[in-house]
Amino acid sequence: MVDWDRVEELRSRGWDWDRIAGDPKVGFHADASAGDPGRALRALYRRNRSRTRPTSPSAGGTPGAAANPAPWGWLRVGYVAVPGVGVWFALAYFLPSPVGVLLPALPYLGLVLAGLAFALAFGLWRTAPGRRWSSVYRKTVIGGVVLGLVVSGLIGLTGVVAFGCPYLPSAASLTAMSEPANVSGWEQVHASPWQVDGKPVLFFYGAVWCPYCSASSWAIWKAISSFGGSVPGSAFSEYSSSASAEPYKNTPEVVLEDATSSATVAVEVAEYTGGVDGAAPTTSSCYQQAYVAAYETGIPFVVIGGQYLHVGSLYSPEDLAAWADGADGGDLAVKNSVHNETAAPSGGDPWQTVQSQAWWLMALLVKAAGASPAFEAATYGWSKSTQASVTSDFTDFLS
Repeated sequence: MVDWDRVEELRSRGWDWDRIAGDPKVGFHADASAGDPGRALRALYRRNRSRTRPTSPSAGGTPGAAANPAPWGWLRVGYVAVPGVGVWFALAYFLPSPVGVLLPALPYLGLVLAGLAFALAFGLWRTAPGRRWSSVYRKTVIGGVVLGLVVSGLIGLTGVVAFGCPYLPSAASLTAMSEPANVSGWEQVHASPWQVDGKPVLFFYGAVWCPYCSASSWAIWKAISSFGGSVPGSAFSEYSSSASAEPYKNTPEVVLEDATSSATVAVEVAEYTGGVDGAAPTTSSCYQQAYVAAYETGIPFVVIGGQYLHVGSLYSPEDLAAWADGADGGDLAVKNSVHNETAAPSGGDPWQTVQSQAWWLMALLVKAAGASPAFEAATYGWSKSTQASVTSDFTDFLS
């Protein structure tokens, strides 16, 4: 029996009919009375093609393909799924928002693509070499690419139109920022500003069980309060400490969940305050989810104005260990030290730990607001030392 897929493969390589007829994998055996084997095979090919595709005798393809299309086995499913998901993965990677908001490229789409690639490899392994690539399979691959483009496009369009998701570039486009001494880890996002009512957004993504979030909360609280925002709540609900089962256990913190905005800064917080260690916070808008999906690789995660971000602790929780678990006045001692910009009454100096990142946060907020340190200092009554430090950061690194 003639292997017509093999015939098509050899024709695509430019083989002549005599050479194709002599290929043992083709399986053609001409009768002695048929004369030249190449001519006999060509005649049989044309006769079969005209029989199976009478309405288009000039069209290419495997004879009999219309009557017996390639089955939807491992190979054909792989040929449609791998290019389809591959296109989706590529677009979600380079446009993490809006395309990657629903399902981020890394790690989720990457894992799906790897699994499908394994299925395709399995299908190729089970298929004879001469049957792995026919006109049917070529059309299947093209269909997979088109399907990937359609699905990605619909996801992106839905994200923008229905949910107002921003356009964000890939994480590979982030650039490290020049920073003042004792400040590190900030990166710049080359995206449109994230604003609410014309005010830059300060977005915090963290959890109360996390010691790195607990330590960083003090610099963020200082920045919020320095622009007229606040963290409401009773003494019980406003302060907490990280989980005792985590490293740097019982690090004092200010709970930012209910932090309020001001006339200058819009504050948005996604903070897990439940009792399950390791649990992640949930986002409440497509903007929040977009930044988390695109750039968050750990908590705490801080975004300023949609254009500056920091992943991980602003400074080590170890630097606040002296006040852990209520020691030396605990969270209230840290609060008083940071608020008054002085040493703690009980001894030690939390403000010394917090101040550099707090000043840098304030400088970034001034930049994102399109204002000046002098104006904000006069508006909100900053101390002379804070005004001088924020002005220095702003002038040397951001102006």
